[in-house]
Amino acid sequence: MPAVIEATRTMARRAVRPETPARLRLWVAVTVVTAAALLATLSLLMARVQEQVRIIGDEAAPQAATAADLYFALSDMDAQVARMVLTGGDDALAGTQIDALGTYQERSRQVDADLQKSLTTSSTAADRAAVLTLLDHLAVYRERVWQTLTAGDAAAGFYTQATNVLHLDLLPAAQALKDASEKRLDDAYAGKKVTQVLAVTCALVLGIALLILLLTLQVWLARRFRRVFSPALLVATVLTVLLIVPAIAVLVLQGQRLGEARDESLSPFLALSQARAISYDAAADTSRYLISENLAYYDDDFKKKAACLVNGDSCEVSLPVVAGGPDVSPFDAEQVASRWQAYQKDHQKIIALAAAGKKDEAVGVLTGIRRGDAAFDFTYFDAAVGEIADERQADFDQAMDDTSTLLTGWAVIPLVVMGLVIVLVPVAVRKRFAEYR
Repeated sequence: MPAVIEATRTMARRAVRPETPARLRLWVAVTVVTAAALLATLSLLMARVQEQVRIIGDEAAPQAATAADLYFALSDMDAQVARMVLTGGDDALAGTQIDALGTYQERSRQVDADLQKSLTTSSTAADRAAVLTLLDHLAVYRERVWQTLTAGDAAAGFYTQATNVLHLDLLPAAQALKDASEKRLDDAYAGKKVTQVLAVTCALVLGIALLILLLTLQVWLARRFRRVFSPALLVATVLTVLLIVPAIAVLVLQGQRLGEARDESLSPFLALSQARAISYDAAADTSRYLISENLAYYDDDFKKKAACLVNGDSCEVSLPVVAGGPDVSPFDAEQVASRWQAYQKDHQKIIALAAAGKKDEAVGVLTGIRRGDAAFDFTYFDAAVGEIADERQADFDQAMDDTSTLLTGWAVIPLVVMGLVIVLVPVAVRKRFAEYR
């Protein structure tokens, strides 16, 4: 037993003596373990960032866009039904009625496609239940629309029922689906940011620790063995720097690119989709006013929606950026606002004609296709909003492509670089161990 104790003491003394290989082995082991930790951590976190970017680009953002498009398509469906009711039975307005019917059918297919996408991509039972509820309400709405278009003189009454289903059931359900998808998008961004911060922190901490170990080992070997610096350790040090600096730069750049894409492209695009839906619903109020024989409610409703579009006042739904505001269109805000104001003047003119008992003239202004007529001015306004929305969507898609390209290969690069470092460290000290044999 005393012999064992003495042997243990001897080995311990040799391990802590600076001139023994034990210290060198310990230094190499710590360096290799640090490099392995950097390899594993950075590879896993980079892969996680790539996956989260993919989720944002392929799932969360498209789901939010689909929900926004659904809300818009539903609003326009009802606007087209109002046009058909208002122009029904008037041969002189047959072209307008045919156009309204064609647009209604197009929007109806758009709604079906959006609901199918939402049902397919729904990740929770609550979302699927919301889509199924929307389908039920949509079936009721379409039944009321069919009754409206086949009721003849009683069309106005059935249309009131149809538009009530839209505003009391369909649009609130669509808004809830939209809010849920946008929350999921915000959560996806927040999760990616957490991973990004963790990756940058690990790269800095482990990278600096590895550099300190490599440089200290280099200096210690030079002093202890009185030789020039080890080429293998120099290469390992350079490789570490070449991994850490670009990795941190990539993580920061992709975060900035995605943040700018959300703030400058995606959020304005979603807000513009909402604004377009409100504008179509407001335009439908002009038709509803005439259908209802000058019911003041629809004029008041139009004014409330117009105020929402111009300055965000009296909005029943969340509209973070409005159609006339500078945040939606930094370059064309004045143009968009002026075109909407032109339609507001048309609405006021139609209301005045209807109040004077000149309903036919009011309908003519509403359906006319010349500048100064409501149909022309609204189409002119919508074209500007649609163009800006398309630009925002294209910018976001380009940002996602750029980010994916920037992150390409970064789940593998740490494996290759740190793998070489892990090999080079033992190679650098191999001859030093040989001197003790």
